[in-house]
This record gives sequence, C-alpha cells and structure tokens, in this order.
Amino acid sequence: MKKLVIFGVGLIGGSVALALKKANHAAPHIVGVGRGSASLQTALELGVIDQISNNIAEAIQNADIILIATPVAQTPDILRAIKPYLSKHTVVTDAGSTKSDVLDYANEILGDLSPQFVGGHPIAGAEKSGVSAASNELFLHKNVVLTPTASTQQQAIDRVEELWKSCGATVSLMSAPSHDSIFAAVSHLPHLLAFALVNDIASRPNADQLFSFAASGFRDFTRIAGSNPEMWRDISLANKNALLSELNAYQAEIGNLKNLLENEDSEGLQALFERASFARNAWAKSNQKK
Repeated sequence: MKKLVIFGVGLIGGSVALALKKANHAAPHIVGVGRGSASLQTALELGVIDQISNNIAEAIQNADIILIATPVAQTPDILRAIKPYLSKHTVVTDAGSTKSDVLDYANEILGDLSPQFVGGHPIAGAEKSGVSAASNELFLHKNVVLTPTASTQQQAIDRVEELWKSCGATVSLMSAPSHDSIFAAVSHLPHLLAFALVNDIASRPNADQLFSFAASGFRDFTRIAGSNPEMWRDISLANKNALLSELNAYQAEIGNLKNLLENEDSEGLQALFERASFARNAWAKSNQKK
C-alpha cells in the first residue's frame, strides 16, 4: 500500500495512521480529508497524516485504500463525492459501528463499483474523541469485524484485512445482519444505558449533590457516556430495530428485578446476582488470556 486516504482523521482514523507509521518503515503516504480544517491541521502538525486535501479528485488519485472513519450518517455523502473519481484499483472501506445500513449505501451509491467496498468495524475506542486522542496502540490485540457480501472482491477483502492486521488487530468476518444484532446487545445498548443514567442524574434538582457523592461504581458504569454524541446518535438510529429489540429484552429484565425487590425475594435476587457475577467474571478471565 503506497497511498491511504482517510476521511475523518479523529480517534479512529488518526489511530490507524499512527499504527501504520509505527508498524511499517515504508508506511503509505496518508492524506487526510474532513469537515474541519483546524482538526486536519492539528493532525498534520502532530505527524499523523502527511497531507491535507480538500480536492476529492486530487485526494483519491492513485489511492490504494480509502478509509471512511466519520460518523455513519456522513457515509452516503462521502460515497457520492468519491464515486466520480474512484478508480477500479482503489478499495473503499469504513469504520462505522453499524453495517447493514452502510452496505446498503455502498450498493446504492457505488453501483458497479460496490464490489470494491468492504464494510469494517474496529472494536476499539475511548471516551475521548478527536485526533489528539489517537494512539498507535489503539487496535493492538483488538477485534475488527469485516462484513463482505457475496459480490465483494476477494482482493478488496484481503487488502482491508492486511490493513487492520498491520495495526495489530485480529480480524473476523461475518454478515452485516449478524454484526448489527451482536453489537446492539454488547455495545450499543450499554452506551444507551450509560447515557440515560447520566441524563437522569443530571436532570434532577439535586444533581450537584448526587454527582459529588458518585464514586467508582458510577464512574465505571457511566464511563462510555462521555463518548461522541453525534456518533452515538447516528449509531442508535442506524441500528434502530436491533436496538429496540434489546431495549425490550432489558426492560423485561428490569421488570423481573423490580418484582424480586417488591416481593423481597432474597433467594431470587441472590440467584440473579450470582448468575450475572459468574458470567461477568468468566468473560473477564477469558479476555485476560487474549
């Protein structure tokens, strides 16, 4: 790979650039494209990217890979912007947290060029956003999911897989619907719950008092409520159906917990807590081995 173009040089896009520069002495020439000239200038000054371009045709000329690392809602406009200048040599991929909608965008907008598109989702991040938070180790030993379709070029899949492996990630392949269902449960729902709890506390008349006594439990549960609001708005709407299903399942679990409390069912509460504690500890233990 000689040239990589990144749309959205923030936490994810910036970390990809830094990881490639660290992993490869012959790192690709990295061009940054985005909405904010100030953030791109920061990325250039920090040495994250090698060039800024506001000219789409010039930016993607001779590019090996185009990485779309913006909030998902920006993806259609970016695909429309690059399509007139997209060569058959260039592979396009993204880093969005939802995949069915993104693949639909690619098929509809890129048309005959859609086999060059590979949906991707790095399972890594931080509560801080922006290129200043980027790290060359963000993807080290982290999972990245790719969601190719039956029509996706094998060469495109191989190129994108190699990109993420060069960043230190472990790559898995699955269908877009499977991806969206899984991550509604283990990623999107937890974020919504954290946002909801903090919003509830912040809306109360004694919010300052409540926050002043909040400690490690509140901090750990709500850490992800500090994430990028625009990005999580887009994710929530894009994965609406799967997320509504998960919210219904969670409400049923909350209803069960409420009944146990109302009935002072100590055995039921302990059984629930033991099952959850065992599952959480087993997951944490297996995660440490990776």
